[in-house]
Amino acid sequence: MEEEDSIYTQDGTVDYRGDPAIRSQTGTWKACPYILGNEFCERLAYYGMSTNLVLYFKKHLNQHSATAVKNVANWSGTCYITPLIGAFLADAYLGRYRTIATFSIIYVVGMTLLTLSASVHGLKPTCVAKDDCQATTAQSAVCFVALYLIALGTGGIKPCVSSYGADQFDDANETEKKHKSSFFNWFYLSINVGALIASSVLVWVQDNVSWAWGFGIPAIAMAIAVASFFSGTRLFRNQKPGGSPFTRISQVMVASFRKYKVKVPESKALYETADSESSIVGSRKLDHTDDFRFFDKAAVEIESDQMLKGSVNPWRLCTVTQVEELKAIIRLLPVWATGIVFAAVYSQMGNLFVLQGDKMDAHIGPNFEIPAASLSIFDTLSVIFWVPIYDRIIVPVARKYTGHPNGITQLQRMGIGLFISILAMLSAAILELVRLREVRKNDYYLLEKMPMSIFWQVPQYFLIGCAEVFTLIGQLEFFYEQAPDAMRSLCSALSLTTIALGNYLSSLLVTIVTKISTKDGRLGWIPDNLNYGHIQYFFFLLVILSIKNLIAFLFIAKWYKYKRPIGTVR
Repeated sequence: MEEEDSIYTQDGTVDYRGDPAIRSQTGTWKACPYILGNEFCERLAYYGMSTNLVLYFKKHLNQHSATAVKNVANWSGTCYITPLIGAFLADAYLGRYRTIATFSIIYVVGMTLLTLSASVHGLKPTCVAKDDCQATTAQSAVCFVALYLIALGTGGIKPCVSSYGADQFDDANETEKKHKSSFFNWFYLSINVGALIASSVLVWVQDNVSWAWGFGIPAIAMAIAVASFFSGTRLFRNQKPGGSPFTRISQVMVASFRKYKVKVPESKALYETADSESSIVGSRKLDHTDDFRFFDKAAVEIESDQMLKGSVNPWRLCTVTQVEELKAIIRLLPVWATGIVFAAVYSQMGNLFVLQGDKMDAHIGPNFEIPAASLSIFDTLSVIFWVPIYDRIIVPVARKYTGHPNGITQLQRMGIGLFISILAMLSAAILELVRLREVRKNDYYLLEKMPMSIFWQVPQYFLIGCAEVFTLIGQLEFFYEQAPDAMRSLCSALSLTTIALGNYLSSLLVTIVTKISTKDGRLGWIPDNLNYGHIQYFFFLLVILSIKNLIAFLFIAKWYKYKRPIGTVR
């Protein structure tokens, strides 16, 4: 960074914290349009490329249904694991601004290569008919290299953009803090407006024009996302990276185990810096809490903790704030774990929902046919419908009864979404039971599209969208608010890993049920022709897992203690 008397950092963002006049000119809703515009375009690119990917794998790379589902699940999962890399770099070394800028370039390179793999002769699969294609090993490899470059690129953007937007609001300012909660709702809305265009227009382009344009338009959208982000540079508030969070966590654990025989005194006797600011760059001090008392041993001061010239050895003595950072992460982990099953449910929109819809009548009138993947538009419309209702109606009404600034707590919000997700899976399972009954009754087994409208899928998509508004937005805000200040990108990435593990769980479940259900020459639950399958069993399996997960969540939510930062508006 430059000298502190300069208002600009080396990357051009504003260091506002020392000057109230500068703070009034930066951040808040003045900076957010550039961040929301970036997220809108980036999500348009991502969903425009990924929504229909399972059918691209099946029909252009010539993969079997189960293989295509697993490959999409594994790639989607990776897209939500790589944020751990970007988050670590952002919190420890680069800061959120530089991390977003760097990984955006990787993202654009991946999108460009994917477009070339679907458009350039020799790189694209050879097709004898519209959906009758053969891809060589090399052609498939180029496609997957491009996809995993995109996965790496998105890893630097996903955990940072929402946190960076929330950074534009000051927790010490009551008005700004209220706006921060609203920001997460509108941030998620921008995601879904991008997804709306992707799942309607871009999916139609892929099915009816070409995959070259279907991937090319998202690549252009990603370039626009980068331009939008850089356009707001001088309005952004920037927080300095606080050093490696893993080092600080390790120091607390090492110091605690070194003092395992030491008795913990009252909290007032524990070690903390005398300064008003925390010793951790970019972090406020945290109040002491009484749980996980073993780790308080790291903040008990004894003679051997002092180094030469009165300095403190951080591997022997840690501040209360540093200890509370570790406690905050430990408290988050059980809540984090309950998001995995929900993510497995959520992932079905890009997998089995699409394959289910692909066997149904998709005509609107005599001449127009809607792509099966475009039904996710109703998930997006559900989110667009529920976000303003939640923000403008549910929150104010709930606030009158509960007195809580946000109407209901973040954990209550997430629990409601988990319950709604169970209804979504029940809806999908019941639809498949009805669909297969019609197949058996009328001998539709060999029909490519059975005469049952694809719009019977709308309820399951709409319920998933409603569940998103409660669970995923609640989770996004919860992990930002409950994260230590200098670990916010990392904790945002942690919340995103539930999506990754949910995809991997879905892939694992598909592998297991396929192996078991295809014994003795049977076709199994998920055959290439779903008219002979039983994917309703898979949906019911997710219902059972979701019910157990909700029960576990209720116990965890009752146990959870919210973070208590010093000097914030509560």
